Amino acid sequence: MSLQIIKSGLLDTIQDQGRYGYQHLGINPGGAMDRFSSQSGNALLGKDFNSPVIEIHFPAPIILFQKETIICITGADFSPTINHKKILNNQPIAINENTVLQFEKMLSGARCCITILHDPDLDKWLNSYSTNLVAGAGGFKGRALKKGDILNFKNNFDCKYLAAEKDFELLPWKASETFTSKKEIRFIKGSEWDWLTDDAIKIFAESNYKILNNSNRMGYRLQGDALKVKEEIQLISSGLTFGTIQLLPDGQLIVLMADHQTTGGYPRIGHVISADLSMLAQCNPGNEIKFSSVELAIAEQELIQQQRGLQQMQTASKFKIEKLLSNISTPGGF
Repeated sequence: MSLQIIKSGLLDTIQDQGRYGYQHLGINPGGAMDRFSSQSGNALLGKDFNSPVIEIHFPAPIILFQKETIICITGADFSPTINHKKILNNQPIAINENTVLQFEKMLSGARCCITILHDPDLDKWLNSYSTNLVAGAGGFKGRALKKGDILNFKNNFDCKYLAAEKDFELLPWKASETFTSKKEIRFIKGSEWDWLTDDAIKIFAESNYKILNNSNRMGYRLQGDALKVKEEIQLISSGLTFGTIQLLPDGQLIVLMADHQTTGGYPRIGHVISADLSMLAQCNPGNEIKFSSVELAIAEQELIQQQRGLQQMQTASKFKIEKLLSNISTPGGF
C-alpha cells in the first residue's frame, strides 16, 4: 500500500533534519531547507521531529494516495486540494484511499513539506533519509521524485474509517502559520566581521539585498552595494554551516543554505540565527531581505522558545492521534 507520483514537480525530494557527523569527510548535512516547517508537520502528527517528509516546490507534484492515511502540509501556501477540493495548511487531514493531492497556485513562500502519518519504506544513508542529490544517495534512490515513482508505507496504522465515505476529513486541531513573510533576517557576527571597513558595516546594516535567480539549495546569492574589507587577507578554508554569510571577492554576499559545502575560504561576516532560517528558506529569487544584528544570547533564547512551542505541539498532537486511532472501531466513528 503506497502513494504514487502521478506528475512530478519542479523539485520533490525526501528530506529530514539532516545528516550529521560526516562533514570531515566532505559530506554536508543537507536536509530540509525549511526545517521548522518540517518539524511542525511532524509535530502536528505526533511524530518524531526527524521523521522524513516530502519537500516540494512550485510547480508542484500530483500525488495519488493508494492507501488511506493522515497528512499535514506546512510551509509555503501552494493552494493544496484533494480531489479538487481545497484543504488547509497546518492542519492534519485524514484522507481516503484513491484520492489525489495536488497544488493549484503559488500564493506565498518558496517550498512546503508534506508530512504523512505512514512513514515511507526507505533505507537511511549515513543515519539520515535526506536526499543528497550530488552524491546520488539517501531519500528515494538518491534523486528527486519523478512521474511513476511509488513510495510504499512501512507502518500499518488503521485509518480506514476516519474519512468514512468522504474524500477527506479535517481533524480538529491545527497550528498557526509556520512561517512569516517578514523579510528582516537576524544574524550574529561572524569570525571575520572585523575585517569589514566602517563604511561596509554601515552599508550592510542599511541595505536591502535582492536574492538572485542563480540561488539554490547550496546558497542564496545576494545583490546589493559592494562591501569592502580593511585589507586583503588570505583565509585558510574553515568550517561552514547553514546560514553562514560569506563575503565574495567582488564584495557581494552569499548565504549558505541546506546543501552548503563543508568548508570555504571566503570571509564569514555573519551567521543567520537558527530561528530565522525558516523565514529565509521561504524567500524566492527576486525577494529582498534586510539583515539585523543580534547578540548570541538572543539567538539562543529565540531558538529555545521556538523548540519549546514545537515540543508542546508534538506532545498534544501525539495524544490526540493515539486516541483517535484507538477509538476507531466502526465505520465513521472517531
